[in-house]
Amino acid sequence: MYQILTLNKISPLGLDHFDKAKYQCGGEQAAPDGIVVRSASMHDMELPVSLKAIARAGAGVNNIPVDVCSEKGIVVFNTPGANANAVKEMVIAGLLLSARKVIPAIEWAGTLKGQGDQVGKLVEKGKGQFVGPELAGKKLGVIGLGAIGVLVANCARHLGMKVYGYDPYLSVDAAWKLSRDVVHAKNVKEIYENCDFISVHVPLNAGTKGMINSEAIKLMRPGVRVLNFSRDGLVESADMLEALAAGKVERYVTDFPTEEMLGVENVVAIPHLGASTPESEDNCAEMAVLQLMDYLENGNIVNSVNLPSVSLGQKQGARIGVIHKNIPNMLSQITQTISTENMNIANMMNKSKGDHAYTLLDIEGAVGQPILDKIKAIDGVIRVSLY
Repeated sequence: MYQILTLNKISPLGLDHFDKAKYQCGGEQAAPDGIVVRSASMHDMELPVSLKAIARAGAGVNNIPVDVCSEKGIVVFNTPGANANAVKEMVIAGLLLSARKVIPAIEWAGTLKGQGDQVGKLVEKGKGQFVGPELAGKKLGVIGLGAIGVLVANCARHLGMKVYGYDPYLSVDAAWKLSRDVVHAKNVKEIYENCDFISVHVPLNAGTKGMINSEAIKLMRPGVRVLNFSRDGLVESADMLEALAAGKVERYVTDFPTEEMLGVENVVAIPHLGASTPESEDNCAEMAVLQLMDYLENGNIVNSVNLPSVSLGQKQGARIGVIHKNIPNMLSQITQTISTENMNIANMMNKSKGDHAYTLLDIEGAVGQPILDKIKAIDGVIRVSLY
């Protein structure tokens, strides 16, 4: 019986995939095989020895100690693309809010309460202060062409915008989905120098932290509008505030409000609504649960942030999964250990990701604990599992 610990309220559409005959699921599991989490912070949590995998119902994994998990052989899954449509719709709303002064206009209209028959005349007299440009014909730069960035770029094209896209790690799948009308920017400098609107869709890591800073802003066109629906740390707040005060940046739309950004003129601070739709929560939960089940039952890894994607389909007989360091001679040592036990490998896949690798092997015949112990004893092996 697999034990699954839930750290947040998870959509029933996801949890219903757990077969009650094989899974115990809830918030009080003492020795969980897997964890399903949304936004709960796990950094101060003591990870149980029994834990094999964590499934994040969402894209960002900043709430999970990924490096610690890698050291312990715990697979961390996320759900890229499951909330993409929800975020895309908020980005489009952000584009409109950055161009037209809709929110100040609505707030101003509310002050006309009590003016009676004069409201219509006052509206016509005062509306000029809220004039803003149309999106059609303007240039949008999309930095990061993952699941969300591609949808944003394609939708902006339908709005009549000229779209520049930049992503040095563009996947084949994303390339197939991207409109051929999107201009391929060779670097971010090309986007900064040409675009009236810039939307950032990259993960937060050591290479992207603070990427929108004073140096980047200097390269941008005067009056640029910047949108951040990815992570707060991508933008240097002090530099953005300075650029707003100087008029270099006309408007900053962020889905990640911080103390210094609240109440600032020309900052549109949205309370992290990007993926806050029932459809998105359902999609993320289903995707997270199905990936977790496939790993626990078959050893397959898809959409892991700390280990490579390796899949041999549904297991038919005995299957061994080995998480190990990405160092020379590991694969030969694993296969040699199996062959010395007169066992035949029917199918095998090995891939690496950074400092870690994963080997999945289908074995003909029964597999006992002694062979698992021998593989585990190989220097550099982190975890061995039998499926």
